[in-house]
Amino acid sequence: MPVDPQVQALLAAMEAQGAPDISQLSVSQARDMANSFREMQGDLVQVAAVGDRTVPGPAGSLPVRIYRPNGSPRGAIVYFHGGGWVIGNIEVVDAPCRALADATGCVVVSAQYRLAPESAYPAAADDCYAVTAWVAEHIDELGTEPPGLVVAGDSAGGNLAAVVALMARDRGGPAIALQALIYPVTDLASMETDSYRDNGEGYLLTADTMRWFRDHYVPDEARRSEPYASPARAEDLSGLPPAFVATMEFDPLRDEGERYAELLQKAGGTATVRRYDGQIHGLFWLGGMCDRYSGLIEDLAKEVKAALG
Repeated sequence: MPVDPQVQALLAAMEAQGAPDISQLSVSQARDMANSFREMQGDLVQVAAVGDRTVPGPAGSLPVRIYRPNGSPRGAIVYFHGGGWVIGNIEVVDAPCRALADATGCVVVSAQYRLAPESAYPAAADDCYAVTAWVAEHIDELGTEPPGLVVAGDSAGGNLAAVVALMARDRGGPAIALQALIYPVTDLASMETDSYRDNGEGYLLTADTMRWFRDHYVPDEARRSEPYASPARAEDLSGLPPAFVATMEFDPLRDEGERYAELLQKAGGTATVRRYDGQIHGLFWLGGMCDRYSGLIEDLAKEVKAALG
């Protein structure tokens, strides 16, 4: 399928403006560029309440933003933003997290984890596990009925959601009903896939940018195969919660996301894959630019509701 016309128009506009590849920027410049995505997300969905607070983390307090849906909450979603573990924040995913709370009827807890290179691997993973454990411990205070728990994230956040699911299994909890992985990074040890070769340039996320992210997050090459960095490299993927994996046709990460779902299935788990034809990496941040974003939110809501019963 060709690139979605709305996506193609966005890519053409960015090229005409001379938007640089993130790999050519400093960390501070790249973070500023990430913040500009807020302008592409359309109107904010109104939910019952939005509040900021901090929760305990392994190296200090961690900011979270809590979204309460209209009506009685039906479970909780812990959300980890994308941005290659280097850029992005809870502000950039404010609009999609509101939409997710509204569509699922769940409380959404959006986590701000420590970023690389200031805090390299495994800081982000440890922070995300800590936030998930806090939500599980305080789920009664969040007022959810039933008190089910979902972990979710986009791109690097999808990696972190998968890693938190591994950590929860390895550490005896908390119980997770679903891991919702939106175009996740699952293998930092190799970038030799067809989707990297076919989609590594020209579709917003480039192969050079992924190397830039990887080198900042896990500068020690020997550690890139560790399962909490590359969940697809885990020796044992059994006993994990069901997964919903969303991949984009024109995305360097497409193949590793779909392969991770296959590995989960081979290990005896449940994994559903949905490929969004004509779409690119970043759809979750492009609500005001791409109509297909609404379909992604609807699919996420369907999977979350099914997992929480």
